[in-house]
Amino acid sequence: MARLLKLVVVLGILGFGAFVGYAYLGDLTPASQEIRQPVTLDAS
Repeated sequence: MARLLKLVVVLGILGFGAFVGYAYLGDLTPASQEIRQPVTLDAS
């Protein structure tokens, strides 16, 4: 039972480390693009 608990703790630590590493190194920036659209204003 202690081995199973130790395995779960080790896997949790490794998973957390992978999550933090991906957050720092992963490319999470969205692709940006400028869009221009003419607008007609009804100012009467």
